[in-house]
Amino acid sequence: MSARTTRRVLAAVALGAVLAALVTVVFSGGFKSETELISHPSTGGPMSTGAVAGTAFGTAGVGDCLTWTKDDASDLSKVDCSAKHLFEVAAEVDLSVFPGTEFGPGSRFPGVLRFSQLRDEHCAPAVNEYLGARYDPHGKYSVGLINPGEAGWAAGERTVRCGLQNSGTTGTLQPITGTVSGQDQSKAWPAGTCIGINQNVPTDPVDCAEAHAFEAISVVDLGAKFPDGFPSVEDQDKYLEETCTQASNEYLGADGLRNKTLTLFWDNLDLTSWLAGSRKVNCSVGKEVDTGGFASIVNSTKGDILINGAPPVAPPPLPEGRSLPTPLPGAGPAPAG
Repeated sequence: MSARTTRRVLAAVALGAVLAALVTVVFSGGFKSETELISHPSTGGPMSTGAVAGTAFGTAGVGDCLTWTKDDASDLSKVDCSAKHLFEVAAEVDLSVFPGTEFGPGSRFPGVLRFSQLRDEHCAPAVNEYLGARYDPHGKYSVGLINPGEAGWAAGERTVRCGLQNSGTTGTLQPITGTVSGQDQSKAWPAGTCIGINQNVPTDPVDCAEAHAFEAISVVDLGAKFPDGFPSVEDQDKYLEETCTQASNEYLGADGLRNKTLTLFWDNLDLTSWLAGSRKVNCSVGKEVDTGGFASIVNSTKGDILINGAPPVAPPPLPEGRSLPTPLPGAGPAPAG
């Protein structure tokens, strides 16, 4: 089996509008097959602060980090960026200076779709400039917009904040520690992280005792292997096939992948991500289903697991004396595509 045949790419979800009525879920990478799903990453959606031009919102400037605990962010506050936070301000946009009456005194509070347009028109380029053209659109951070909320709008506040956030697939923001400009933006989770599941589609990190789609077993720094420039997908696969197989053997035991009927997956980086400075990918294990997506797994793959509610049934032992190479990603007792 060739690397091209055996390779699987982690299914990740793009980000829908935060706090919008619906969250659009698409794959940013899928199982490599005739029915492969193509990615169209989207940015984080606009949200309201619910504050009437509060001190923190009204004075938040470029480089400030903000956090809150309430759904409407009415307790929004500034924090040092070294502490956990939910938003890093990249730009301020004063809508009152726009021509026309759309944002003038007494104007109606814009809806989600209009704020989404403003985010795409003004925040996306502002974030790219803020990061010195090193924003990874396929990474873990998305472009977001915070508006003053209906109460703030009614009070005359017309300034919105563009920035960076780590958006979950369910509309829940994940905490950020440190400034984004000082980080590798790769969408890679620490080893041992389990990613939840909803209708066979991965969601956000969950406790491994809960139902999940897959478990990250290793983080691989491709920059260490390829210091001279961007490696082709073929070169990435050749390296990751060996590296992830070794990681699986160390994480699950030499026969763990086969006996638990799991599939080994890994990410690839594209040129856009590489130019933005992203270098890390995950090796992960999950269970591919024939209809597409993932089966539901309960408990860490290091121990006893349930797959779709039942313990996995190990395949028959190999004939004695038969010598086979280390199982390739997704390989069972017989080659499987």
